Amino acid sequence: MTTLPQQTDRKLGLVIDLDTCVGCHACVISCKGWNTENYGAPLSDQDAYGADPSGTFLNRVHSYEVQPEAGAAQLVHFPKSCLHCDDAPCVTVCPTGASYKRVEDGIVLVNESDCIGCGLCAWACPYGAREMDQAAGVMKKCTLCVDRIYNENLPEEDRQPACVRTCPAGARHFGDLGDPESAVSQLVAERGGVDLMPEQGTKPVNKYLPPRPRDQLQGPEDSGEIDILAPFLAPIDSGPKGFLGWLDRTLEKL
Repeated sequence: MTTLPQQTDRKLGLVIDLDTCVGCHACVISCKGWNTENYGAPLSDQDAYGADPSGTFLNRVHSYEVQPEAGAAQLVHFPKSCLHCDDAPCVTVCPTGASYKRVEDGIVLVNESDCIGCGLCAWACPYGAREMDQAAGVMKKCTLCVDRIYNENLPEEDRQPACVRTCPAGARHFGDLGDPESAVSQLVAERGGVDLMPEQGTKPVNKYLPPRPRDQLQGPEDSGEIDILAPFLAPIDSGPKGFLGWLDRTLEKL
């Protein structure tokens, strides 16, 4: 079994804004692309264009319709990947020590050469954030693109996880959540960032910014309701149609 460090020098992680995410899946595609071409073994697909396709993805986006206590229903897009927990059960359950948490930055990784594909870490993870690569026979998970963030051959602006770099809506943020002065920590404090399933006691590093209530459109009588189709349904011209309408418009110009 692998032991967790008592503390880490930093707590690198993600802050995901559920109010901004549009569910475009750009983060999913960029994650798949980068981790297939670079870190570790490729993320395989099985029968990708067949009737029953399957594949390994380190990041997925789920969509839910929620009904706030006040206001209209909202569609919330919920990205999910490894949360790099401080008390990560996937690490302590690993029988070979393949899963481990780094002291220098708190990133949880898998040493693929030591992984035997037993799946215990997947059972232990309450978030379903680990996936077995059927072709490689080993467990895969989000690495926070460890081969990007420390790569000095990349421009400074590219030293971020692929999902963060590619997000067109700016819904994903990366930084040191162990530093209260960091941009991500301040964002969490300002927006009331929350843990995913805190009752599990895993102390996830990644945080989620909750969706904000949508503005209520006010009608003419401040009823709080408005028919958004009304401008399209209202008649544009109540005058005569056809030949008589043309004649009427022509005579008006004389």
